[in-house]
Amino acid sequence: MKPDFRPPAPYGTSRLPVFCGWCAALGPGIVWMALAQGSGELIWWPYLCAKYGLGFLFLLTPACLLQYAVTFEIGRYSALTGESIWRGFVRLHPAFGFFLWILMILSFLWFGAFASAGGTALAKLVDWPDLSERGRSLFWASLSILLFMFALLTQKRTYWLIEKIMWAVSLVTLAGLVVSCLSPELRPQWPAFLKAIIVPDKLARPWESSDTDRLLTAITFAGLGGFWTLFYSYWILGKGVACAKDPVNAGRIPSASDGDLAKEGRRWRNFLFVDTGIGVFGNLLTTYMTCFLAYAILFPKGILPDDWRLAAEQSRFFEVTWGAAGRALFLLISAAFLCDTWLSTADAVAKVHVEMIRFYFFRERAVDEGRWYRVMIVILTAVTGLTMFLKQPGQLIVMSALIGFVGTCLFTAALIVLIHGRLRPVLPAPLKPGRVSLAFLTISALAYAALAVAYIKFKYL
Repeated sequence: MKPDFRPPAPYGTSRLPVFCGWCAALGPGIVWMALAQGSGELIWWPYLCAKYGLGFLFLLTPACLLQYAVTFEIGRYSALTGESIWRGFVRLHPAFGFFLWILMILSFLWFGAFASAGGTALAKLVDWPDLSERGRSLFWASLSILLFMFALLTQKRTYWLIEKIMWAVSLVTLAGLVVSCLSPELRPQWPAFLKAIIVPDKLARPWESSDTDRLLTAITFAGLGGFWTLFYSYWILGKGVACAKDPVNAGRIPSASDGDLAKEGRRWRNFLFVDTGIGVFGNLLTTYMTCFLAYAILFPKGILPDDWRLAAEQSRFFEVTWGAAGRALFLLISAAFLCDTWLSTADAVAKVHVEMIRFYFFRERAVDEGRWYRVMIVILTAVTGLTMFLKQPGQLIVMSALIGFVGTCLFTAALIVLIHGRLRPVLPAPLKPGRVSLAFLTISALAYAALAVAYIKFKYL
């Protein structure tokens, strides 16, 4: 069966819904923050600080801020068109959208590694079954995946399930990290740490080239990064933001004849600024705290959160304040974070696959998308369940990240063309993105291109 590369229908028009209020609208940014924390912030930045001290900390803030403009524009696109960002890439050119989709398929063959990373925490928390450390970690990872698969298969609106879980885990983690960071015995470490955020510090040990992939992963995925960033589009759709409120509006932009367009457009835009900021800056704050605890607790003892101890070693973060109970609490939270990364990722990946398969292969047929979604969840469960047995979770996460980085370079450049070349000309004047948007998107695209060049130079030349 050959893919259908005919372009989608042109944009239609609809009325921009009235802003629903802050309490009703907020949520996608929380999911973004929680998934970002589980998809790398509990892993690679603490690893770098535990191994090299504060030498790379100055890179964290710019790495996170690079994703602000990208995430905002992804949200803007879905809010103003009612369709996913993937349909936007298809509008640029169906062949480009197809190629990007293939890259995403390859990137997410290994996302079961996050469940196995969460399994390392559960294996330390529950000394059962009587297996090796690796075997027990994989047992709990497999059990977690099966439980989350059941949850996804039985929910009518999976976004609401994911948002509730992410709210709970995020708030508990944030509170625990704040209390731990304020422990009296750790206060002497704060001056050096705060200085290193701005002023580069020396590496505490000689650089090891084997960590090049980890450093690239930490920088690129400081936040979500890779194809994960595109999932914000589906959370905007799931929440029903602006034109995404009604599925009938998919592919329709607000009409210029709407009398309240400027007023409501400004309200929705302000919401996107705040919601994106919650994700980016909330994640930045959390990552600072995990880096501080890794530097203050793990670094002096030479302990590295690696191999089958990715989450287990970091239980010392809460142990400093609450002893054994704190250690158990952190293991439980980190397991929840890393395993619900699988939950939210499986949900979004399944939705992407269903949308793209239908567009390229079954466009003219009536299909039951709910049934397709459930079948895709089962397939993703089987594939990720198999791949996580192949290597240690850290190696699989890096492998996925490298493929995702190629996608990041491509879709960030494509966003510039989509938002300012395709969408802007057809939007009513009050909703058109301006030069500031173009400037920040361009900065992000150039920065990712520079990272790609630097990686090739240090890794292969």
